[in-house]
Amino acid sequence: MSRPILVGYDGSEGAARALDWALDEASRTGEPVQLAYAFEWMTAGAWIGPGPGPGTWPDETTRRAVEGMVAAAVDQAVASHPGLDVRGEVLESPATMGLRERSADATMVVLGSRGHGGFTGLLAGSTTIALSAHAHCPVVVVPSTAPPGSTGADDPARGRVVVGTDGSPYSQLALGWAIERAAPRGAPVHAVRVWTESTTRWRPAESDPSEMSRAEQDAVDQQLVDWRRRFPDLSITGEVVAGHPVEVLVEASRRARLLVVGSRGRGGFRGLLLGSVSQQVLHHTECPAVVVRELPAGRG
Repeated sequence: MSRPILVGYDGSEGAARALDWALDEASRTGEPVQLAYAFEWMTAGAWIGPGPGPGTWPDETTRRAVEGMVAAAVDQAVASHPGLDVRGEVLESPATMGLRERSADATMVVLGSRGHGGFTGLLAGSTTIALSAHAHCPVVVVPSTAPPGSTGADDPARGRVVVGTDGSPYSQLALGWAIERAAPRGAPVHAVRVWTESTTRWRPAESDPSEMSRAEQDAVDQQLVDWRRRFPDLSITGEVVAGHPVEVLVEASRRARLLVVGSRGRGGFRGLLLGSVSQQVLHHTECPAVVVRELPAGRG
């Protein structure tokens, strides 16, 4: 069995959108899809999830209810996408730990923007940030703005893949992943480099901002030379945009099928993953967003 697309699944509407996106991707690539539910460890307060609250955590009734929910989702996915290999499992560990371990054998991890049970507050909370920081493959977050039954991937107005780049090794990794994913379907790739006053810390006082902008554009074009040579039939464009990274990327997501960023960068993307920028981008993106920190084992 080839490496699967791993979906964090808890039966919520957000998880259904994530599964829908994963099935859409798998239908194009032929990759298997693996659903994974994680029991969150109980602290104080009431149990949130399918079935009655457990006495022993988790009790047999709760476990059967969860297994039935996952099995039903697998059956529905197989029925709607005949020919795909779709499987499900219930993890014994909390969501972050369990999905991180499974990510070592996956091509990507796909998460919904909102969940319940083991994935409560997934998008705005710690699970997405932790997985984006430590997963062993790219992490995809599907926003709640994606309508049920559609990922927006076939919307002509959202045809391109947008990549945030700053020339760092991590953004180079993100750019390569985006191009290789986009190429089989012929989706245009658009690299966006954000330019701010802080991008060049020690610029001379007499320097011309327009010249600096042109220098940034030259850097983007140079970054794309090899990729354009490798994929001559694919539209690969780049631009420099002045502004704040969050505002620029969120605006770009409104006209994209996918937004891809590296997990660490410099300049306009300094601290992208661990600081407020990444959380705001993931929270406000209007298309599925991908954080690329590490490629699956054996890649890159």
